[in-house]
Amino acid sequence: MKIQLSATLLAAALALAACQPTPQGQTALGAAFGAAGGFALSELVDANPEWTAVAVLGGAAAGAVVAQNQATRECAYADGRGGYYVARC
Repeated sequence: MKIQLSATLLAAALALAACQPTPQGQTALGAAFGAAGGFALSELVDANPEWTAVAVLGGAAAGAVVAQNQATRECAYADGRGGYYVARC
């Protein structure tokens, strides 16, 4: 059952990856894909419900940040002194 769920999520992700949404839609789509990835990963490792919620929220946050960076072509880099700077990816 878990393999079927993972295969279905992967197929849906590949099908939707061909879409070209607006920057705001791209961020939302990144958050949705991240949440789905976090859920799929927690199901594959048979995590308890609390850790599933953490995985979904963490995946959504990571997916939104990655999508936003891809839309703006800007990334944050550590400066080695505890701060960061923004530059092109």
